[in-house]
Amino acid sequence: MQETADRRSHSVNEVAVTTQSPIRSTVGRKALMAISGAVLVLFLVAHMLGNLKIFMGAASFDSYAHWLREIGTPVLPGTGYLWLQRGVLLAALVVHVWAAASLALTARRARPVRYAHRLRRHSSYAARTMRWGGVIIGLFVLYHILDLTTGQLNPVGDPDSPYANVVADFAPHRWYVTLVYVLGVVAVGFHLRHGLFSAARSLGQQTVRGERRARTFALWFAVVLSAGYLVVPLAVLVGLVR
Repeated sequence: MQETADRRSHSVNEVAVTTQSPIRSTVGRKALMAISGAVLVLFLVAHMLGNLKIFMGAASFDSYAHWLREIGTPVLPGTGYLWLQRGVLLAALVVHVWAAASLALTARRARPVRYAHRLRRHSSYAARTMRWGGVIIGLFVLYHILDLTTGQLNPVGDPDSPYANVVADFAPHRWYVTLVYVLGVVAVGFHLRHGLFSAARSLGQQTVRGERRARTFALWFAVVLSAGYLVVPLAVLVGLVR
């Protein structure tokens, strides 16, 4: 009788798993986190490449910034593309944070017994890096928007002069602003490195060689992207861009 009851219970659990909503399943949430993360990474790459146009001079950089506002016109209203992009990025960010938090809670509930000391220490380090890194990135993004997007925290704050905004923002006497950006970008780099490596493992990179390649790619991608962002404020700080 007990064996029959166990079989029935197991069958019910299997049906529950197979009929579970894709969004509620672990695989579905990992897929949502990967897709939303990919959207954010693509934006980071495009934004970095656009920032590097500052080395082509004020006219080129300002022209690029004005072009972004005119994409899609006259089909879209003025700055319509930028608002559409912001909406997509905000949605991707909300999905990414929700999926990450939900998966973390699910993993915690599934581990009533703690790991061995060494494994727990490694896991806790990774969790702390992503958790606090995410908080730092969120605050950094908010500051960046108020500084170089809306202009409230920028010493110039002229939407028609983005080059002048950047130069004034990272001027040598405002070294503390550059320091804030360095810390923010480094946090993004750490978050990106761990996120890319975790995504590769979720996609099946379980062999030692595959994990080594994934780890190397994640590291160099994060380093290159971070360097691409940091080179602009540092160039202004030392006077290469003025």
